[in-house]
Amino acid sequence: MTDFAHTRTMFDLPEGVIYLDGNSLGPLPRAAKDRVARAIADEWGQMLITGWNKAGWMDLPARVGDRVGRLIGAQPGTVVMGDTLSIKVYQALASALELRPERRVILSDTGNFPSDLYMADGLCRTLGPDYALKTVAPEAVEDAIDDHVAVLMITEVDYRTGRKHDMARLIAKAHAAGALVVWDLAHSAGAIPVDLAGANADFAVGCSYKYLNSGPGGPAFIYVAPRLADKVRPALSGWLGHEAPFAFDLDYRPGAGIERMRVGTPPVLQLAALDAALDVWDGVEMSDLRARSLELQDMFIERVEAACPDLTLATPRDHKSRGSQVSFRHAQGYAIMQALIAEGVIGDFRAPDILRFGFTPLYLSREDVAQAADILCDIMTSGRWDRPEFHTRAKVT
Repeated sequence: MTDFAHTRTMFDLPEGVIYLDGNSLGPLPRAAKDRVARAIADEWGQMLITGWNKAGWMDLPARVGDRVGRLIGAQPGTVVMGDTLSIKVYQALASALELRPERRVILSDTGNFPSDLYMADGLCRTLGPDYALKTVAPEAVEDAIDDHVAVLMITEVDYRTGRKHDMARLIAKAHAAGALVVWDLAHSAGAIPVDLAGANADFAVGCSYKYLNSGPGGPAFIYVAPRLADKVRPALSGWLGHEAPFAFDLDYRPGAGIERMRVGTPPVLQLAALDAALDVWDGVEMSDLRARSLELQDMFIERVEAACPDLTLATPRDHKSRGSQVSFRHAQGYAIMQALIAEGVIGDFRAPDILRFGFTPLYLSREDVAQAADILCDIMTSGRWDRPEFHTRAKVT
């Protein structure tokens, strides 16, 4: 059994704070501070540019990619780190579309993260008027897959509600219709068990600063199935995706396999932070993590619903249809969340009316969850959320 009391000691959490927002930004792993300090002082400071070779900076995207790959069921050598999630979405979509040149439709759902939809829409505009992004309700995705669809682009866990798509089922349906699938695992990697190889996935992307705890702005990852890795053409053909970057050829030749999905210079300091953060996972079984996460979620839902009738559950009750977060709806959700944060329980708000809470067993205990629910319900019962300072919107909600 995974020792979650031990993993909790591996994080530097502020005293008196119950952190239920790891689904947006993971907390600081204690080891990351020393690892980044060494990368700054000993590697950058002492090695200077020779750190690319001496400290192995150039190999970090692939080496750390394999560590992430273990958590998402990817084979070694199929995941690489770098750039932002939006960039990786664009890469995967463009490559998938080229593999289906006779089709022009990207299918997604209205619960998808807006940035993914923006990138898909922008790509369609670039490719021309024959290309289109089609969105349907999350529940209607499976029925909307037909022989016009080139690429199905899905975020496995809905960022607002926590609703979880059935990955294996949608992949099978898409493949039967001749379509490819791009998965966004931003709310899956490090949150729930994922089996990309077992599900016969084509492409997957995700960020590392949520459940993987790499820090704000941490690098994204991209996965390409081995059967496709040497066939795809990177739309963003950056110099580090070249077969021989330091030959400085004027003509682009894609690197072998997943290496071709690299674009620019890797963010060495943030990769160092992520590398240290991934040490937490060395003793973690994903099945244990999933079981404890669901236990904590159920406890929170039960306590909140019993004492806060004005909050409406937005997250599916069925475990198979739920990720690692719980969301409640309320017309004054923003103000309620600000009041909660002011009392040391940190979640977040998503427009128009979602109070969102992430459940990460690595550092959350049953006592934390019970206390957070009690504080939330006390705020609701007393009405102390209805103060002017809690209604003032900040830039980041």
